[in-house]
Amino acid sequence: MKVNNVSMNLSAVSSAQYPKEGYPEIALAGRSNVGKSSLINTLINRNSFARTSSKPGKTQTLNFYNIEDLLYLVDVPGYGYAKVSKKQREEFGVMIEEYLTTRKPLKGVIILVDGRHDPSEDDVSMYDFVKYYNLPVLIVATKMDKVKGNQWNKSEAKIKKALDLDPEDTLQMFSSETKYGKEEVWKWIEDKM
Repeated sequence: MKVNNVSMNLSAVSSAQYPKEGYPEIALAGRSNVGKSSLINTLINRNSFARTSSKPGKTQTLNFYNIEDLLYLVDVPGYGYAKVSKKQREEFGVMIEEYLTTRKPLKGVIILVDGRHDPSEDDVSMYDFVKYYNLPVLIVATKMDKVKGNQWNKSEAKIKKALDLDPEDTLQMFSSETKYGKEEVWKWIEDKM
């Protein structure tokens, strides 16, 4: 998709605050610091529209990015960040669960995993959760520019095995540095609209 117009329409913590337009929505989920903001910035051809942070746990609301008045990319708070209080983690969990299980315009979920490491227990739980609710899912392995080319097959096999990836689900390798995988991610999104 060619992106000229993008706006960060709103941040929400409950369904009363969700956008009313009914545009298709694609949620981006992953642990803190996995590269959700970098993926969004790459997809919309901006350097720092979605705020990236060296401090994990920065996104604490559902952030709705309006793309061309056609689609919302929804940045979900990162999971697995230890410095957030247990109470806050529970609140994030409730907020995320409400959004993923009740939102009608939600057309799919992109789960980001760090391509350099095995998926975490939280990654596996998120994948299982999304599958349980029969939501279309794309797994995006981020930071692949930091993985040697001859190790990509090993990374791919490791991720598929850890998640017990269903054959109908796709794993896409991605790098915000080189833009590798950008077109494939857009194609998956467009197929869901």
